[in-house]
Amino acid sequence: MSAKSIQWSAVVQDVRFIALHQRKSRFAWSLMAVSLAYYLTLLIAAAYFQDVFRLKVWGVLNVGLLFALSQFVMTWFITIYYVRTANRDFDRMALAIADDVRSGRIGAA
Repeated sequence: MSAKSIQWSAVVQDVRFIALHQRKSRFAWSLMAVSLAYYLTLLIAAAYFQDVFRLKVWGVLNVGLLFALSQFVMTWFITIYYVRTANRDFDRMALAIADDVRSGRIGAA
């Protein structure tokens, strides 16, 4: 089946595709909200809790610098979590839909 012969409107209206899209969107938006909240916490804390951010931890490292550097760690954790979830759940769902498209069960012209 060629890409031109697939009726994409039928694929997009498939219940499984809608479920995949909703689940993936909800997951991505929730991760974005967590990331944004963590980042805004840094900004608010830096503005209103400067004394805490100045506390020395070790040498020139203080709480503020460690919190700022933790943003990178948080980004990696979110990325790893997204990739694992996508590989485990979203890819499996998308593969089932793609198999049905290839076999002509949905989206056949």
